[in-house]
Amino acid sequence: MTKSVTPLPLRTPVKAHHHEPVLDVVVPVFNEERDLEPSVLRLRTHLRETFPYPFRITVADNASTDATPVIAARLAAELPEVQCVRLAEKGRGRALRTAWSASPAPVLAYLDVDLSTDLAALLPLVAPLISGHSDIAIGTRLARGSRVVRGPRREVISRCYNALLRSTLAVGFSDAQCGFKAVRRDVAERLLPLVKDSGWFFDTELLVIAERAGLRIHEVPVDWVDDPDSRVDLMATALADLRGIARIGRDLGRGALPAAGLRRRAAVPVRAGLAGQLLRFAAVGAVSTVVHVLLYTVLRPAAGSQGANALALLACALANTAANRRLTFGLRGRDGALRHQTKGLLVFVIGLALTSGSLAALHHAAPGASHGAEVGILVTANLAATLLRFLLLRAWVFPAVRRRRTGDVTA
Repeated sequence: MTKSVTPLPLRTPVKAHHHEPVLDVVVPVFNEERDLEPSVLRLRTHLRETFPYPFRITVADNASTDATPVIAARLAAELPEVQCVRLAEKGRGRALRTAWSASPAPVLAYLDVDLSTDLAALLPLVAPLISGHSDIAIGTRLARGSRVVRGPRREVISRCYNALLRSTLAVGFSDAQCGFKAVRRDVAERLLPLVKDSGWFFDTELLVIAERAGLRIHEVPVDWVDDPDSRVDLMATALADLRGIARIGRDLGRGALPAAGLRRRAAVPVRAGLAGQLLRFAAVGAVSTVVHVLLYTVLRPAAGSQGANALALLACALANTAANRRLTFGLRGRDGALRHQTKGLLVFVIGLALTSGSLAALHHAAPGASHGAEVGILVTANLAATLLRFLLLRAWVFPAVRRRRTGDVTA
């Protein structure tokens, strides 16, 4: 049974209080006594030099058995911007959930302790969240503009994993496992209780739920250098990720992923039911058909049958896409409008081929066909084109979840 979730409020810029941290960067660690101190010092220096607001670094130690917790406690005692959290159980997801849930900062982030990701990408990562542009931001090693240095084995595994996600869960984000992400606290407060995984799949599950909710995910190309001393067990992690994908797939199939209620009031609204969409689409289509016939009749003497049909259909296609975008599928504003019209024009080409082909068939079968016969065949062909148009608009032009590229992931 799907849980009832209160929609998120309008997305607004973060109010920067100069005495309280605006950003909390969590560094999850397990047995990192060698890398912890130099990495935290390097991160602190970078933030002090480049980040214009107060910040905090939280070392989230999940059950280390070496000197990591001692070093973390010393850093927290010596550096005012650093604090530490000690967990009794392992799990990167568990560490992030604990640290993020306790943080008062309006923007929450995390990065891997090895600092494989170039810190120059940190400000571009969190800036869209501070400005109110996006809900979540992720670093991607797979986008154009990213520079990545890693072995062929990890490269193949990473690309296969993300390809598997796209093919099975139809996600739009390009890099689920890059250890470089940020989220607005108001979004984290709603998402974290819904994420079940406490290990490496935590990132992927959080992103899938956010995308299904229509939240805006921003992608930042990053420079990334593989840590040759990484302690990640690739095989165990891959198997856990496969189990996570299967679990989320089952939840999606049963409608048990409570994502729809998370949509922002200003974001893409929940898709209307099929019956309601059909009624609105039929009304828009009826008006478009009448206008198409009228335009065809007016243009026919000057442009000929095929030219008149093409011009009338083009004009109606532009108006039809705009009307369906707003009335049938509930999309408002300019966000994605050009992309929608471009796809709508491709659908128009299919409709043009169908109606023009019908006219050509009529003229071939009956060269002296009357104007009334032409109009009749056009109306019939338009009905078929209209049904096909609805299916393409619903499944491709205005899908329930926006497919993303680098930059804004959900419109």
